[in-house]
Amino acid sequence: MRWGDAMERKRAYAERLQRLNAFFHPTCESLRLDRLTSDFFKPLGVEVFLVRDDRLHPMIAGNKWWKLKHVLYHAAKQEVHTLKTYGGPYSNHVLAVAAAGHLFGFRTVGWIRGDEARPLNPVLSQAKTWGMELKPTARDHYRALTQASAIHEDPVVQSGELILPEGGRGSLAMQGVKEMMERLKLSYDLCCCPVGTGCTLAGMVLGARAGSQLHGFVVLKGGQGLAEEVQRSLTSHPPFGASWHLHHDYHFGGYARSTPALRSFTQAIAREGDFKPDVIYTGKMLYGLMDLVQKGIIAPSSRVVVWLTGNERTLPSSWDGRDDSTSG
Repeated sequence: MRWGDAMERKRAYAERLQRLNAFFHPTCESLRLDRLTSDFFKPLGVEVFLVRDDRLHPMIAGNKWWKLKHVLYHAAKQEVHTLKTYGGPYSNHVLAVAAAGHLFGFRTVGWIRGDEARPLNPVLSQAKTWGMELKPTARDHYRALTQASAIHEDPVVQSGELILPEGGRGSLAMQGVKEMMERLKLSYDLCCCPVGTGCTLAGMVLGARAGSQLHGFVVLKGGQGLAEEVQRSLTSHPPFGASWHLHHDYHFGGYARSTPALRSFTQAIAREGDFKPDVIYTGKMLYGLMDLVQKGIIAPSSRVVVWLTGNERTLPSSWDGRDDSTSG
């Protein structure tokens, strides 16, 4: 390697590190809590507080902000020039990686599962606008790719390319989510989050105070193996004192699917204030929370903190997911 090339790489690394510090450090300790005053929850006697991490940044926010934090620092340190990852055609993770590439000067590539990648939906259209190269991938081949990447605990770096597993899961992502959880100083009875891969829930368990409860609402159909995934992620970390539980009855037909009942629920909450739940993640979680309180599974006197893991500002406000009013 020539001396000039080494100096240029060192300069590029310092510049990228400076941009990452400017992006992450000012908001690492800040936490905005809004009380949800919805008529859906008032009669139930439960206090619901929203952690507004969906407002951290217009392009990368919610749990993706925290899951990508240490991954991007790792990429900069390893002098990576390309970020590659996998996801379905409605993947919030794919969108966040595309945004990271746009903001910090990485080339980005996304392997997109199945034929639904064409024509481009609003998620993939935005990812392409931010410079991501999209590679529609047949389901069998996609499954082989993701299974190969899943054996690694952290993103793999090869020839200047960093490969992130599906959903961005891994120990670096969990480290960021743990930090996300540790900012919470409000006393609470339980915390809730939507669940896709289980990485966010696992990180929250690590960062939760001893004796607290965490409830994860699975947003995809057929996610019965997620409990095992979460437990496996936790076994390689220090002992934790929080308990956790997954709920599988609120996927509304599958990932990115919705029903008239779910859309009516989220739209009603949106009319009550400045918060619009998305139908992919947050809406399903809140609907499930309401149902569990109504059934007495969660005590009516509970103080509940819910994490807003999505970032609806990156998507057209008119998009309400795929209709699945006939699915079970």
